[in-house]
Amino acid sequence: MKLWDKGISIDKKIEKFTVGNDRELDMFLAEYDIKASKAHAKMLGEVGILDEEEVSAIEKELEKLQRQLENGNFHIAEEFEDVHSKIEFDLTEALGDTGKKIHTARSRNDQVLVAMQLYFKENLQQISGKTGDLIDVLLELAKKHEEELLPGYTHLQVAMPSSFGLWFSAYAELLIDDLYLLEAGLKIVDQNPLGSAAGYGSSFPIDREFTTKELGFSTLKYNVVAAQMSRGKCERTVTSNIASVANTLSRFAMDICLYMSQNFDFITFPDELTTGSSIMPHKKNPDVFELIRGKCNKLQSIANEMILITNNLPSGYHRDFQLIKENSIYAVENIKEILDVFIHSIALIKVKDVDLTDEKYKYLFTVDSINDLVMQGQSFREAYKEIGGQVQNGNYRPAAGKKHTHLGSKDNLALDEIAKKKKDAKW
Repeated sequence: MKLWDKGISIDKKIEKFTVGNDRELDMFLAEYDIKASKAHAKMLGEVGILDEEEVSAIEKELEKLQRQLENGNFHIAEEFEDVHSKIEFDLTEALGDTGKKIHTARSRNDQVLVAMQLYFKENLQQISGKTGDLIDVLLELAKKHEEELLPGYTHLQVAMPSSFGLWFSAYAELLIDDLYLLEAGLKIVDQNPLGSAAGYGSSFPIDREFTTKELGFSTLKYNVVAAQMSRGKCERTVTSNIASVANTLSRFAMDICLYMSQNFDFITFPDELTTGSSIMPHKKNPDVFELIRGKCNKLQSIANEMILITNNLPSGYHRDFQLIKENSIYAVENIKEILDVFIHSIALIKVKDVDLTDEKYKYLFTVDSINDLVMQGQSFREAYKEIGGQVQNGNYRPAAGKKHTHLGSKDNLALDEIAKKKKDAKW
């Protein structure tokens, strides 16, 4: 039941250790291995290694397996090492010697590579789409609340006037930066490694450009050693790009947790999105955003793990690569769920009226007061000293209500320009 089986039995403890949880993880890759196997069979037919009947028979059996997968009837039993051996076994069971020919001119190495890259490619597009949806929601919230003021903070100290519109659109624009990184990641994984075999190519007259087109890759990884070395590089890139999204969401979730607390009291959410306490009946906890914060921090650690496992491996294949499969898939699947929950929750946010005349916000407008004096002819340094003296003497009186007219400020959010940046992002 192993693609490398030479008739020698293997120690069961060693087998369990080396297989790990590949069977469970490979369920995420099954559809992509089926797709790649179909493209490989058609290519073998194009170059004359398989005849037309053999290609047709293999395609039909692979389509049956695809239907099993879609219907929830595809399983990788314990006697199989992974999805690749399972699919080849099923083809051989159904087609005899014809099924055995599917592995011609390929290795399990490039099978895993192409399945992983197809998985990453499709899912990066989904992640980008969900990120784009969140950006749209935030820009809508920014427009809705652009007139509602909010204290701005530096060092968690009251600093300068901000607004809910500025807050929402800030995270929208940061997420556009994350879209750029996801786009870069997509470009890296969108290169066909199939045909590199074990990492050094093949003496068969295969047509790698055929499979590139058949699988929908934009280009191929030409150098076969480079194709093999992309194992690890793709995982590092994808998890790093996901970590960037996670970093933005984690910071946003932290803001939300702070702003929901009674000490800030800027926002709230419907009761059904919050949790309570087993002993304190008044509690309304932002558990969903605390979990988002924690999960996003975990995703950022995965990117570092990818580097530590792969950073000093020499060229060629090494079994260490098996260890990066689990957490790279974990990162992909979790960021999709996090984005879905974030989109659902943030759309229901309730913005509160913030009373900026409260004593604790007394110094929120000191910079505006300085700027007023500068506009009246004082130098900035003189104006700074004058307002600073008023603060020290306790006789400062804020001059609230100043407009910030420059592009990207609280009274000129540039939402259309931010939306255009999002639209122009190629994902």
